[in-house]
Amino acid sequence: MPPTATTRQFEADLDEIEALASAPALDAAALARNLAAIYERAANAEVGQYDISAIAKLAPQIMYRLFDIRMMLRNRLSSYADRGFMTGDVVQRLRDVFRILRYVSDMVGEISIGNARTQGHAALPGFSGKNYNTLVNWKFYEKGKDFLTFRSGDVLLVRGQAHNSAAIARIGDVDSQFSHTGVVYIDSYGRHYMVESLIEDGAVITPLEDALKHGIVRAALYRHKDAYLASVSAKAIHDYVAKHQGFFARPIRYDFSMRPDGGRHLFCSKLVRLAYVMGSGGAYKVPTYMTRMSFKNRDFLDRIGVKTVETYAPADIDLEPAFDLVCEWQDYRETANVRLQDFTLDKLFEWMESYGYRFQETTLVKIVALLGRFSSTWVKGAKDLMSSVVPKVPINMPRKTIATVAMLHKTAEPIYRELQARDAVMVAEAGRPLHGKEVYTILEEIRARDGAEIGYLAKPSSG
Repeated sequence: MPPTATTRQFEADLDEIEALASAPALDAAALARNLAAIYERAANAEVGQYDISAIAKLAPQIMYRLFDIRMMLRNRLSSYADRGFMTGDVVQRLRDVFRILRYVSDMVGEISIGNARTQGHAALPGFSGKNYNTLVNWKFYEKGKDFLTFRSGDVLLVRGQAHNSAAIARIGDVDSQFSHTGVVYIDSYGRHYMVESLIEDGAVITPLEDALKHGIVRAALYRHKDAYLASVSAKAIHDYVAKHQGFFARPIRYDFSMRPDGGRHLFCSKLVRLAYVMGSGGAYKVPTYMTRMSFKNRDFLDRIGVKTVETYAPADIDLEPAFDLVCEWQDYRETANVRLQDFTLDKLFEWMESYGYRFQETTLVKIVALLGRFSSTWVKGAKDLMSSVVPKVPINMPRKTIATVAMLHKTAEPIYRELQARDAVMVAEAGRPLHGKEVYTILEEIRARDGAEIGYLAKPSSG
C-alpha cells in the first residue's frame, strides 16, 4: 500500500528534524537556533493529523529514528565543548530536544500497542518487554548477542510512578524525565547490585534485579568510557556504603539539602558524584553541566529543605560527554500516565512562579508538620496524608518537608485523575493519547475554573 499524504507528512517532519540535527553549526548561536527548530517541529507535530494505523505499523522505525537523532547529538557533545559551543542557551536547548524526542517516541510506542494501559496487570521489570521497549545505541548492539551486559560503574537512571517522582524530575529550571539514579556494582562472584540513596532508607546496596522491579516506568543505562575508572568508582562507593550498614554502623541518611558536595549524607545523584570523585582521587566530578534552581518563588524549595541554587539532578548525566548512553527502556503501558504527571507538575510549578501560588496548610497539615511521622499514629486523617509521602518516612526528613510533599501529592492527584479521564476519551475516539498542547490547555482550564485555590495551593489576594 503506498504511503498516504498524512504518512508522507510525518516522514517529512522526521526528515526535517534529522536534517536540522545533522546540519553543521558555525557557532553556538547557530547551534542553538537549530536545536530550537528541532524542538518546535517536534513539539508542534500534531499526532492527530497523521495516519494512526500507519504510525502503528512503522513504530519501530520511527522510534529508532528519534533515538538515533539523540545519539547523533550526544556523540557531538565533546566536539561542541571543545569548540566553545556549550553555552547556557545550548545546554538548555539540548535538554529540551532530548526531552521532547523522548515524549514523541513514547507516544509512538503507545500507539503501536493499541494504547494499552497496565490497569492491574503486573508491571514490567526494567529492560524487559517485546514491543521495542528497549532502544539500544548502535555502538553496543551486536546481532545475536545480549546487548544488556551490565558493567561495574554503569550509572542507571529510573523514573517512578508517584507524583513525588515527577516533582523530583522537575525540581530545577529545566524539566527532566528521570527521578532517581544509582551506580551498578558487580562483585567478584558476579552478583549485580545497585548502590543508591533512597529518601526512605538513605544509602543502601540493593540487588539490581530488585531495583529493576521497583515500580519503574522508564530507565536509561549510561557507561563511562574509561572502564577502569568506572570499575574502581563502583567498588569505592560500594565499600563506602557497606561499612555504614549493619546494626551498630552509623547509617548514611538521605540529604534533603540537595547540595552536591559536603556533609556525610547523600541524595541519589550526590552518591553517583561521590563514587567518581573517590574512584578518580578527586580528579573527575560529574556532572559537567549542573541543574540550576533559580526560582523567584522559592516557597516550595524552602519547604522541602533545599539549601542550594545549583545541584546534580539525575538527568544531568544525559549531557555528560564522558558517558555513553547504552540503552533506554520504557513501559509503554505507563508512559502516558507519567507524561500526564509531568505536565501537571509543570503547570503547578509554573503557577507558583508566575502567579504566586503557595501551599496553604490546613490544621491537619500543621499537625503533621509539627509531629512528623508520629502524627499518623495519633491523629485521625494523618495516616492517609502521610502515606502519600514515601513508603516509610525517614527519621531525618524535616517535618515541614513531610507536610509539603503530602500537600503536593494531594493537590496533583485529582488534577492527574481528571487528565487521565480526558486522555481515555481521546484514545477511545481517535486512537491516540492527548498531545502536550492539549494537556496544557486543559490544565489552564482547570486553573481558571478553580481560581484562587487549587488543592492546597492558594493564590495571594490582590488586596
